[in-house]
Amino acid sequence: MPKQLIIDGKPIEVEDGTTLLQACEQAGAEIPRFCYHERLSIAGNCRMCLVEVEGSPKPIASCAMGVSDLPPNRDGSPKKIFTKSAVVKKAREGVMEFLLINHPLDCPICDQGGECDLQDQAMAFGIGGSRYQENKRAVEEKNIGPLIKTMMTRCIHCTRCVRYMTEIAGVEELGLIGRGEDAEITTYLEKGILSEMSANVVDLCPVGALTHRPWAHNARPWEMKKTETIDVMDAIGSAIRVDARGPEVLRVLPRNNDAVNEEWISDKTRHVADGLKTQRLDQPYVRKDGRLQPASWDEALAAAAAALKAASPARIGAIAGDLAGAEEMYALKELMGRLGSPNIDCRQAGEAIDPSLGRAGYLFNATIEGIDQADAIMIIGSNPRIEAPVLNARIRKRWRQGGLLVGVIGEKADLGYKYEHLGSGPDALKQFITHPPAQKERPMFIIGMGALSRPDGGAVLAAAAKSALALGVVKDGWNGFSVLHTAAARVAGLDLGFVPGAGGKSVAAMASAGGLDVVYNLGADEIDIAPGAFVIYQGSHGDRGAHRADVILPGSAYTEKSATYVNTEGRAQQTVRAVFAPGQAKEDWAIIRALSASAGHTLPFDQLSALRAAMYKTAPALARLNRIEPAPVAAISALAGQGGSLASGPLTSMVKDFYLTNPIARSSAIMAELSALKSIAGGAAGLRAAE
Repeated sequence: MPKQLIIDGKPIEVEDGTTLLQACEQAGAEIPRFCYHERLSIAGNCRMCLVEVEGSPKPIASCAMGVSDLPPNRDGSPKKIFTKSAVVKKAREGVMEFLLINHPLDCPICDQGGECDLQDQAMAFGIGGSRYQENKRAVEEKNIGPLIKTMMTRCIHCTRCVRYMTEIAGVEELGLIGRGEDAEITTYLEKGILSEMSANVVDLCPVGALTHRPWAHNARPWEMKKTETIDVMDAIGSAIRVDARGPEVLRVLPRNNDAVNEEWISDKTRHVADGLKTQRLDQPYVRKDGRLQPASWDEALAAAAAALKAASPARIGAIAGDLAGAEEMYALKELMGRLGSPNIDCRQAGEAIDPSLGRAGYLFNATIEGIDQADAIMIIGSNPRIEAPVLNARIRKRWRQGGLLVGVIGEKADLGYKYEHLGSGPDALKQFITHPPAQKERPMFIIGMGALSRPDGGAVLAAAAKSALALGVVKDGWNGFSVLHTAAARVAGLDLGFVPGAGGKSVAAMASAGGLDVVYNLGADEIDIAPGAFVIYQGSHGDRGAHRADVILPGSAYTEKSATYVNTEGRAQQTVRAVFAPGQAKEDWAIIRALSASAGHTLPFDQLSALRAAMYKTAPALARLNRIEPAPVAAISALAGQGGSLASGPLTSMVKDFYLTNPIARSSAIMAELSALKSIAGGAAGLRAAE
C-alpha cells in the first residue's frame, strides 16, 4: 500500500518497502551518505544521512528507516520530513566533524583526490574547522594483493568493502575487528584477496583507504580524457569508461548498465590496460630469409596480395579471432567471397554451432537480466566464475535471495554459491529426457563452450535442447535455453555467417598440415597453424599468431577503433575510440579494404558508414544497438532434432587461466602477476586438500 509523505513541503507517494533515504531522493532532496549503497545490505554505520522527522525526538538515519516503519500521526495526516532544517544541518556537521577526527590530511598526495566522497561532502555538509586537537590515530597497512593499495589510516569504517566481498563477490575475506579506537578493517589470517572481481571495492570506498595499486600516483582525474565504451575481455559486453592521457590508456572503470553488468567489472577488464601498450605491432612486417623484417605498408600489402593471387580459391582460407569486430569480419568475408573461397570460420575453439538453424540456438536467450527471474539453473560444461565473473555474480545475487536451485553438469569448482553436482559427462543430460523431474516456473540452462567445443559438441547441444524442451525450459513467455560464449567476437561472427560455405573447411581443417596454401589470420591467437601455409596475420599484439606469420598487418585494439560487438545475449554494442593506434597501425576494416584493392578485388566501400550500411543488410540484428529482440524458438526444436552420439569424457571449461585468455591479457604484466599468484594459491590449496 503506497505511503504518503511530505518531504521539505513537497507531497509524495512512495511504495511500501522504500527507505526514507530513497523517498527523499524521489522527492528531489540530496541526502549525503558513506555507508549506504543501493546494491549492498544496509549497515547504518556512518550516520551522515540524518533527516528530521516530525514528532521524532532526534534525527533519524534515513538509510535504515523504512517509510512503513514511521509511526502515523494521530490525525492521520502524512508524516513531514525535513532534509534541510537547522537540526539536520547541525547533526550532519557534527557527524562530519567526528569522521574527520582521525582522518589524515592526505588530500594533496591521495589518489582519491578529485573523486573522494569525503572530500566532496565535507565541502557541502561540513564546517570549516575542527575543535579536536588530539593526535590522530594510525593504522597499520594491509597487504591484500597486487591490485588494492591500502591506507587504512584514512578508513571511516563504512564497511562497504566488507559487504561487497561477502555479498557480491562471494569471497568472505574482509572483516572488521577490534572495538572503539582499535577497530580496523582487515583480511582474515592476514592473507590476500583472490577473487576475479575484488577491485570493485576501490570504486565503493568513499575515501582513499582503498585505491588501485597499479595506477598509484599516475594521474589526477581532471587530467584524463574519459571515453564511454564497452569491454571485450569476455562475451558479456560490460559497460566501461576508458580514461586516457595523451596516447596512453591509463585506467578502465565500470559504467552502470543494469541490464548487463550493473556497476561491476572483472579484475581483468579493469587492469588489462597495461597490456594495451606492450608487445604492440606498430608497423608491418614481411618474412624474408626466414625472419620477419620491418616493411612499408605497400610492401606488406603487395606480399599478401601476391600470395592470394598465386593460390587457387579452394586453397585460401580465413580465420577470425576472439577480439575481432563485426566490421572487419564482414569485410574479410566479402573479400573471401570475391576470391571465391568458401573457407571461412569464426569458431576458433571449434564450437559445434550452426547459425543456419537460427539465432536462438547460440544466444543467451534468457538474457543476463533474466537470471533475476530464474528459479532453477542448470550449468552445463561451464565455469561462469572464470568465463564470465559478472554474470556469475548475478547468479549469486539471485541465489542469495533464496528459492533458486542450481545444478552443474561438468567439473566441480568453487562458484561462490551452493549447487548440486549432477554429473561430469554429457550422459547426465539423458536422464532429463527420459525422466524429467517436477517442472519449475522459470528454469534456465546455461550451456558453456566446454560442452560445445568437444568432438561430440553437436550431440551435446542436441541433447541439451531435448532436455530443455522436456523440462519446460522453453515455453510461452520464457526461453531459458542460454548459451554462454567466452569470446566477444563470436556472436557477431555467427550473425554474419562467418562459417564455412558449401564444401568449406573449419578452423581445425584450415590449421592442419596441408590444409591450405594461404591462411588469413584475423587475430586468432589461440590456435597453432601447421607449417606449410603462407600466413597473413592481422592483429594488434605480437602473440602466437604474429610469430607464425609470413606477413604482419598491424591493427587496432578495442580502445583504438569504433567497432561493433554482440554480447552473448545478442545485444549489439559499439566501442568508441579512446586513443589512436600506435605507430603505423590502422583500423582493421581499412586494412582489409586496402588489401582488396591490391589483390584486384576492390571492396565497394571507402568509409566506415558505407561498410556498416552493407553489413546491416546482411545482419540486421547488428543495427539494433543496445536492444535485444527475442529469437524465434524454432531453432531450439531444430537443434533437438539433430543426431549424434555422446562421448563419455567429462565436460571441462574452455578457460584454463582466467587472467591470460587473449593477446592483450597475455601482454599485461599485471595479469601475469595475478596468474602466477593464482597458480601458487591453487597449488597450496591442493597440498592442503591432499594432507
